[in-house]
Amino acid sequence: MSKVKVAINGYGTIGKRVADAVSVQDDMEIIGIAKTRPNYEAFVARDKGYEVYTLEGRVDDMKKAGIPAAGTVEDMIAKADVVVDCTPGGVGEQNKSMYEKAGVKAIWQGGEDHELAGFSFNANANYSEALGRDFVRVVSCNTTGLCRVIHPLDQEYGIKKVRVTLMRRSADPGDVKKGPINAIIPNPIKLPSHHGPDVKSVMPHINITSTAVKLPTTLMHLHTLNIELEKDCSSDDVKALFGEQPRIRMIGQGIGSTAEIMELGKDIGRPRGDMWENCIWEDSVTMYEGELYFFQGIHQESDVVPENVDAIRAMMELEEDGAESIAKTNRAMGF
Repeated sequence: MSKVKVAINGYGTIGKRVADAVSVQDDMEIIGIAKTRPNYEAFVARDKGYEVYTLEGRVDDMKKAGIPAAGTVEDMIAKADVVVDCTPGGVGEQNKSMYEKAGVKAIWQGGEDHELAGFSFNANANYSEALGRDFVRVVSCNTTGLCRVIHPLDQEYGIKKVRVTLMRRSADPGDVKKGPINAIIPNPIKLPSHHGPDVKSVMPHINITSTAVKLPTTLMHLHTLNIELEKDCSSDDVKALFGEQPRIRMIGQGIGSTAEIMELGKDIGRPRGDMWENCIWEDSVTMYEGELYFFQGIHQESDVVPENVDAIRAMMELEEDGAESIAKTNRAMGF
């Protein structure tokens, strides 16, 4: 069977990671990436052998900068089976008519609204519902991380209520547009934050309340979770359940900060030092007065990357079973 042809529209923080993750799968291939300007990422893409496309009217600008653009974004889309839209939040919505006109399937990221695709995706929670769909939205890094822990807990014990506080990074490490920040910002001040409702776009029956603050760090998000379960269990039961999940990593061995988690990613040879899994502090998993508490770190640059690969596989019906797709994606990426 021929490989599914994947185009990446937007080659920034998420797009470049998704491109590399797709390129190591044996049932899909990258046919091109789109950049709006010839910055260093465009040169890296060219050096990796990706065909570089750009906006109409900027092809000559790319060529003058030393990147022989293969054509326009429309040219790239015409060759694709599915487009992964990794453009900045709000821009992806403007691209939908272009995808519809080309008759190509499309995936958007969590910066877009649920209504744009009409379906929000998490590989663990609702893979089967994405089979054959034309449009899918992969939920944000924080929502992805929440779904990965809430779904197995709900399946095993049932959930009465989830309360989560998110301590958010202010910007990605390579993002200088926001400048230096020396503050802690309620984000938003009017509660709840959007993360709880976003979880419900994947699992509508979950009772969840979320709050968030933005901190002067760039490395990771940190979640504190308090969950009321339907059935009795011990902290050891929960640790064992989390230990069985393919995209959860239990953290210990003296790791006490997000900085050390990111250093671990580098030490174990992850590309870009990425940590694709939820990182749960094992010692934090506690049952107190019948309620579950724990901390988890979420690497905002990378945890949605394998989810995009699984979304492609579901939409193109390459694999009917979500667990099989997750395992295949993880093996190819080197989990």
